[in-house]
Order: sequence, then C-alpha cells, then structure tokens
Amino acid sequence: MPMTIVVTRDVPGRTRGYLASVMAEPAPGIYAAGELSKGVRERIWATLSDWHAASGQGSVVLLWRDADRPGGLGILALGTPPRRLADLDGVLVSVW
Repeated sequence: MPMTIVVTRDVPGRTRGYLASVMAEPAPGIYAAGELSKGVRERIWATLSDWHAASGQGSVVLLWRDADRPGGLGILALGTPPRRLADLDGVLVSVW
C-alpha cells in the first residue's frame, strides 16, 4: 500500500471536506495518506471524478507509487489547465 497524494486547486469546499475526511491535509489543498489501498484510492478517484464532472470547477491531481508505470509513478488528473503526460525514457514529463 504505497503513499498517495492528492493536490487540489480551486475546488469546491465539498471536495476539500471529503478529502480531509479520508486523508491528512499537511498543507492547504494537499492531501496525503501513507497507506491507502488500491481499492480505496479508486473509490476516492471515482467520487472526485463524479463531483468534478458535475461542477467543472478547479483541478485535482492524484499521485501514487506504481512500479508498473513509467518513472514508477501513477498519475491521474482532472480539470484545467488540461495536462498531457509523456514517457521520455522512463521519466514522466508534462506536454503542453
């Protein structure tokens, strides 16, 4: 169960409250959990995706350790500005 981090920007209070109820908030808009199972992470992401689709407000980035992905990092993102990630020889970079 790897560390999971969620970074938010300009999201509704409902989203921040939900994340604070399941993860620690060490800094405003940043949420972390040292041991979060894949199933819990997927349920959190499903909730965030549904709420974001309904409101269209802000952005959310979810990061976790994933040895099967480039750079060993799993990344999911919602919101603006849209980001596209590319694998350059095992290193993830943001492509505009």
